[in-house]
Amino acid sequence: MCAFCVNHIDHVDYKDISTLRRYVSDQFKIESRRRTGVCSKHQRLLATAIKRARHLAMLPTSRNHRVVDVSAVR
Repeated sequence: MCAFCVNHIDHVDYKDISTLRRYVSDQFKIESRRRTGVCSKHQRLLATAIKRARHLAMLPTSRNHRVVDVSAVR
């Protein structure tokens, strides 16, 4: 069963980093539907949310990517 369907989640939020990290491999690749057990509808939403979070630098894109804490800079 799809975890999003079971919890009646219609929208995958790109700001929910803890949820998105479960669907990214140790090499920072998006996991496949077979591995995650997510239905095709939610897999598409999940991939879009991960890509948006990467674009905003909320998720790393590679091992060499460093996430800077903005609060520590000030």
